[in-house]
Amino acid sequence: MKQTARRNRQQALRQRQGQATLLSYRMVCTCQLKSYISESIMLTMAKRNVLILGAAGRDFHNFNTFFRGNKDYKVVAFTAAQIPGIASRKYPKELAGKGYPNGIPIYPEERMAELIKKLEISIVVLAYSDLPHMEVMHKASIANAAGADFWLMGPETTMLRSRKLVISVCAVRTGAGKSPTTRHVIELLHILRPGLRIVVIRHPMPYGDLAKQAVQRFTNIDDLKTAKCTIEEMEEYLPHIERGTIVYAGVDYGRILKEAEKEADIILWDGGNNDLPFIKPDLHIVIADALRAGHEMSYYPGEANFRMADVIIINKVGEAQPGDIDTIIRNASVNRFATVMKADMSITLEDGANLKGKRVLVVEDGPTITHGGLSAGAGMLAAERVGAYIVNPRQHAVGSIKEVYNKFPHIGPVLPAMGYSKDQVRELEETINAVPCDAVVIGTPVDLRKILNMNKPAFRAAYDLKEVGKPGLEEILREFLRKGGK
Repeated sequence: MKQTARRNRQQALRQRQGQATLLSYRMVCTCQLKSYISESIMLTMAKRNVLILGAAGRDFHNFNTFFRGNKDYKVVAFTAAQIPGIASRKYPKELAGKGYPNGIPIYPEERMAELIKKLEISIVVLAYSDLPHMEVMHKASIANAAGADFWLMGPETTMLRSRKLVISVCAVRTGAGKSPTTRHVIELLHILRPGLRIVVIRHPMPYGDLAKQAVQRFTNIDDLKTAKCTIEEMEEYLPHIERGTIVYAGVDYGRILKEAEKEADIILWDGGNNDLPFIKPDLHIVIADALRAGHEMSYYPGEANFRMADVIIINKVGEAQPGDIDTIIRNASVNRFATVMKADMSITLEDGANLKGKRVLVVEDGPTITHGGLSAGAGMLAAERVGAYIVNPRQHAVGSIKEVYNKFPHIGPVLPAMGYSKDQVRELEETINAVPCDAVVIGTPVDLRKILNMNKPAFRAAYDLKEVGKPGLEEILREFLRKGGK
């Protein structure tokens, strides 16, 4: 009996010890599980650091529409390229919003790999335009090699929706002819529907005080002067203003769109470079350049525009080879829904410009000749047609203008109208006045005589879109209006 009782006590003790051991094990496992779950939650909740590659336009728009106020991401820096003098600034706290009390710094793009490591970047977003596909992939490779993801943000993520009808005019390359096409579309709309209120929203060019440039409205040249617009901005805004069209631009396109909708029946998106529209279009018109056949399939995001287009206009067909036009038509087969039409540039010199045999300096549109990749433009064509002798301005370039020639060696015997700052405008003026010539041909959309003091006579080369054959834009726009944009 005693032995049985002892065995029972020992067995009970072993059971209690086993239960204690099991309870201790369960407590350890539970603690470990809680720790693992907590760590997983923390990792999930942690913001991912983002670096946005830009050129003072699309980069800010992508931030405003997707990243601003987004608890999953923190944009720790922007980089700047293409446009001189826009690095070493900050995206201001007034625009960046909650979570960015000091704003967001902007660095030169050359520091990308260094910044990815230093700032612990996990996502790099490419947010500027007119890049060959190969260059896009080089940037992707730099980002991946440094350990970061590489993003290209598309329309659904970044396009705003409007309550009004929207027509967009974009291109496959800079300098394809967006500006004259935009003006032509506005003229046709006024003919088809007199009294229609058309407001232009222009792709951004905010190179000054970003907070002050958040929402800009231009109706006259005094507005441009008050805003201290650069030559590039004036080239795009002034032709519209001179024709009585209100222009909006700036940085915060959500706010810009709301203001423009108050006074518009139709909003016309006037694109920049070969970028996608910021506002979802009801009619998407895209210009392809017959002098750069094949570029519609080899530049970013121009190819995306080409594939998205409702209307493809093959421009400059008068100066192109038939084979090049055929190439673009064949490439347009990737977009079977687009209407394909042809157009040319009608270029005329100002009355009184007797330049035959004269030594002439040609000043061309800056972006078209620099990152647009063309060696010359409308000014050169106009001067050659009248038998002028073209003077090469290279050896007379000063300051930053000389640097432009070094950076873009493809430029022909013309002077790109660079004017992103007061100093650069002064250097442009000095360069023009130093060139030994009889006259200047101005091939820019804006009359530089109103901005610069030139020591020689100057004549403007005007250029407009001239449709070739059928179908035409008038028929397309008439049907668009008849169907209410559907």
